[in-house]
Amino acid sequence: MRTPVLAANWKMHKTIDEAVAFTAALREQVKDVTDAEIILSPPFTAVRAVADAARGTRLGIAGQDLFWETQGAFTGEVSAGLLKDAGATYVIIGHSERRHLFGETDAAVNAKVRAALASALTPIICVGETLEERESNRTLAVLDRQIAEGLTELTAEEAGGLIVAYEPIWAIGTGRSATPAQAQEAHASIRARLEQAFGRDAAARCRVIYGGSVKPESIRKLSTQPDIDGALVGGASLDPSRFAQIVAGGRPTPV
Repeated sequence: MRTPVLAANWKMHKTIDEAVAFTAALREQVKDVTDAEIILSPPFTAVRAVADAARGTRLGIAGQDLFWETQGAFTGEVSAGLLKDAGATYVIIGHSERRHLFGETDAAVNAKVRAALASALTPIICVGETLEERESNRTLAVLDRQIAEGLTELTAEEAGGLIVAYEPIWAIGTGRSATPAQAQEAHASIRARLEQAFGRDAAARCRVIYGGSVKPESIRKLSTQPDIDGALVGGASLDPSRFAQIVAGGRPTPV
């Protein structure tokens, strides 16, 4: 069984003090959780402080982006090594806001993925379609392209250790969410594309998580789908109690 991943993407929210207070509250609420990976992705300014606040717990820390070079004259960018030095062990790559607001391409995503892997950061690679692409029945073709071009030159071992986040762009921050059936169809397609490119074992090991207006009320039905391995959470992750409820709902139900 793949270990579920519940990741909080705070985007451009929370000062250092606010981020530390959140972490202190959440670590108490999820202290008994041992059957899921819980990840916090604060702004760059708070990565070190959150990593310190989470020390001694199972909480993982992610950067929200990185640049593919190791160092140099790249004002405003952050490298994999700088993120690791600040305490991150994961990094979000290719989020739709990076793609659509800042023009990030699949080739750039691939360069960032390879840079992350070279520094032993686990990439959380975001893929997803626009509303126009969904309405014109191009969802699966878009996902195929993003997976093929974003993961080129990776080995099967590397692919198996990835986290892929399916985020339908039309659901991010809109209050709309893909139905469990829509999400499962996309996740199954992603896993099939991974199997085609990297083999059955890699595809079976790779965690594919859902993002797009995830809430405590929706996570349970989403997480019962066979190819949905957790969630990347935006707005609902800004409150520790609501995020703890999502963690509870996104984990396996004992039988």
